[in-house]
Amino acid sequence: MGYFGPNRGEPEEVYDNVKLKDIPKMGDLREEVNAILHKASWWDLYGVDWAIMVTVFGMVLVGVYLMSCDSLLAVALGLMIYGYCHSSIAVKGAHAVAHGSMCASATWNRFWMYIFSDVAGTFPADAAYDIHIKTHHPHTNIIGLGDSSTWKIPFLPAYLYMYVAPLLVPIITIPISISEVWGSWLKLIKYITLAGIGLSVNFFLLMNLSGFSFTQALLVTWAARAMLIIPYIHVNIFQHIGLPMYSQKSRPVRIYQMSTGVLNLPRNPILDYSFGHSIVSCHIEHHLFPTLSDNMCLKIQPTVSRFLRKNGLPYNEDTYRSRLDIFTKKYQKLMVNAPPITHFVGIQ
Repeated sequence: MGYFGPNRGEPEEVYDNVKLKDIPKMGDLREEVNAILHKASWWDLYGVDWAIMVTVFGMVLVGVYLMSCDSLLAVALGLMIYGYCHSSIAVKGAHAVAHGSMCASATWNRFWMYIFSDVAGTFPADAAYDIHIKTHHPHTNIIGLGDSSTWKIPFLPAYLYMYVAPLLVPIITIPISISEVWGSWLKLIKYITLAGIGLSVNFFLLMNLSGFSFTQALLVTWAARAMLIIPYIHVNIFQHIGLPMYSQKSRPVRIYQMSTGVLNLPRNPILDYSFGHSIVSCHIEHHLFPTLSDNMCLKIQPTVSRFLRKNGLPYNEDTYRSRLDIFTKKYQKLMVNAPPITHFVGIQ
C-alpha cells in the first residue's frame, strides 16, 4: 500500500494495488468460525452476556441505594455505579440486541432493542438500526456512507472536540433523536412514549428512592450519562478513522474491506463491560461476524487473527494511548479535512 500526494493541506490520495487471487475467501474463514460455533453451548452463545446484563440491572438498585446515603463518598460511589450501569445497558446491551446477538429469537431481540435503546438509552432503536446496521456495517470506511463521520464538528479545536464537546451528548440526545425519526409519526410517537417511560423511571428512582430534588436528579442524570461518554466517542473514532477509506466505486471485497478498515483496542477492565468486547477489543471480529455475542467474539478472536495474518491481511491493533496521541496531533488531518481515499485496484 503506497501513500503519496501533495503536502499542502489537501487530502492525500492513497493507491492500493492488490492481486485478487491472493485475497483469501471469506467462506474459508466462515467455515473455521462455524466449527467453533457448532461446539458452543447456549451459555457461550448468549448466557455469559445475559449474566452480565442481569448483574448490571441489579447494580442499578445498588447505585440508587448508595446515593440515598448521608455519606458523600457513598453518594459518589453510587453515582459511578449508576453511570456505569447506564452505559452497559444503553451501549453494550443496545448494540448487541441491534445485531440480534443476545437471543436466538428475532422477536425477543427486537423487544430488548427497544428496552435497551429507547427506554434506557433515550435514543430511538429504529434510527440506531438504520444508522448502524443498515449503513455503518455494510459500508464500513466507505466515504459518505459508513465512514464513522457522525461525530465530526470541524469548527472545534482538537482539545475541545476530544475532551469537552462529548459531555454535551446527554443534553443533545433527545433533540437529535427526534430529528432522526421526524417524518414518521409512528416512529416518533413510539420513541417519545418509550423514552418518556425510561426518563420517568429514572427520575422516580432518583427522586423517590435516592431522595434528590428534581434539579438534583437532573444533574445526576447528566453526570451519570456523561461519565463514560468521552471514551465512548474516542473508541468510535479510533477504530476506523485514520485507516484506509474507500470510495463507493473502488470498494474492495468484504474480508479485505474489514481487515484494512477496522482496528482492535486492548482489553480494558472498565470498557469491556460498559461498551462490550465487540466494540473495544474484538471490533475486527465483530465487523466480520456482526451477529455474534461479545463472548463469542472473544472465542473466535484467535482463529480470526491467525487466519488474517496467515493470508497476508492486516490485523490492526493499537493502544488507547497511542490512538489518543495520534488523533490529538493529527486532528486537523483526520477529523477536519476530508480523509484520504484508498483507491482499491484489483489486479487479476
